Amino acid sequence: MNKSISVIVITKNESEHIARCLTSVSWADEIIVLDSGSTDNTVSICKQFTPHVYQTDWPGFGPQKQRALDKATGDWVLSIDADEQITAKLKQEILQAIESTDIPGYKIPRLSSYCGKQMKHGGWWPDYVLRLFQRQYGAFSDDIVHERVIIEGEPKKLKNPILHEAFINPDEVLHKVNSYSTLGAKKLFDKGKSTSLGMAILKGFWTFFRTYILKASFLDGSQGLMLAISNAEGSYYKYLKLLSLQNEQSQN
Repeated sequence: MNKSISVIVITKNESEHIARCLTSVSWADEIIVLDSGSTDNTVSICKQFTPHVYQTDWPGFGPQKQRALDKATGDWVLSIDADEQITAKLKQEILQAIESTDIPGYKIPRLSSYCGKQMKHGGWWPDYVLRLFQRQYGAFSDDIVHERVIIEGEPKKLKNPILHEAFINPDEVLHKVNSYSTLGAKKLFDKGKSTSLGMAILKGFWTFFRTYILKASFLDGSQGLMLAISNAEGSYYKYLKLLSLQNEQSQN
């Protein structure tokens, strides 16, 4: 008996990516899209691919993906991001994998591109992510950023990668550094973490050194250097924003 599969995607202002993403999963039995206030034409593009497009508020990555999961009806769920694509080879591997009944989920390698270059170093490859799982066994953590799929049992690994357009250009790099550092700071603040300006600076330097030297992003050429710098900026601003939240709290 063939197993059904639902694809779940969350969006906000993803007109640059979403058509390629949804085209790559058009073979799925069901596509669920949750949009959180796009002001571009993301929603209209999504409606060309699926009737299951919902507009909601924004509770954070984990809760939003759980909302999408709650709307899925397939035996299996494939969770992908709007800037990701499923290749033809990965599609065939997925369709074979979901015929198994005794495996709760699969981790899939992710091949990410940075300003036009597919990155093989800097901690970006193979970057296994748990994205395919039996619906009855899976749920998302409630983290507002860096959420994860929680499943019952031990996942296995697939071979073919998800293609991830992580950053198309420097403008997108700056936008995501700002957005993710804000969410990361809030996550740390909610956990009761504290920091200082010196710590923020040290975190930035350490992140650069780890990415560029220890994880060898220098082997990816100029984009490897750009990646190390933007990672360092993200870490620095995350802790700087945490410091700002601390100061606001102390003044209240």
